[in-house]
Amino acid sequence: MSITHPADAPVAVVTGASSGIGAATAKALAAVGYDVVLGARRVERLEKVAAECGGRAVALDVTDDDSVEAFAAQVDRCDLLVNNAGGALGSDSLADANLDDWKWMYDVNVLGTVRVTKALLPKLVASGDGQVITIGSIAAREPYKGGAGYNAAKHAEAALTRVLRLELLGQPVRVCEIDPGMVHTDFSLVRFKGDQAKADAVYAGVEPLTAEDVADTVSWVATRPAHVNIDQILMLARDQTSAQVVHRRES
Repeated sequence: MSITHPADAPVAVVTGASSGIGAATAKALAAVGYDVVLGARRVERLEKVAAECGGRAVALDVTDDDSVEAFAAQVDRCDLLVNNAGGALGSDSLADANLDDWKWMYDVNVLGTVRVTKALLPKLVASGDGQVITIGSIAAREPYKGGAGYNAAKHAEAALTRVLRLELLGQPVRVCEIDPGMVHTDFSLVRFKGDQAKADAVYAGVEPLTAEDVADTVSWVATRPAHVNIDQILMLARDQTSAQVVHRRES
């Protein structure tokens, strides 16, 4: 069901909002009073999510400078930016690194976050109580075998988020980094380039986090009082204690 907000409702921008954590976050923020602008490449899916939460769908490719500029021009006000667009490709070792995959991961996770944040930062400051929430990963904190390219990209994204926090000290903008562990979305299907069996194996015997769990955390951070900055959150399923230590139940 669509949600209607008053004309003076705070505006949240969510990237990568056509599915998974981004879609769930758009719905969660709409439910707590935000007027949500949803950005993603898959416009048809994006429009469906926007209709469900009373938001506005705007095409966005975070890896394209012109797309980000055009997107930002359509956002008149921004109180909250959720940098969610990102992803992993492959699980190659360094010795077998596919550099095209590495370049894509750096572009979407790191430069994509920089492009959108830079474009909307003046509006976040102008809001008088802006927030930037970046969806990172446990991969930003813990290197693991098979994760080299994604580890590198997410470590860089975490670093820039933490630097942004330092740079904005004294400005009316809060900055938070949320690093989830295993979340059951299409993340693994993308990572393994459509190999459903490999994607399913990641979650076999485990009760992982859901997109809604992460979205609920975003909503909680976003609704803290203006003087409260939640700098970092690491959130894992009970069945997971680190990147590759997972309890699996026998089927």
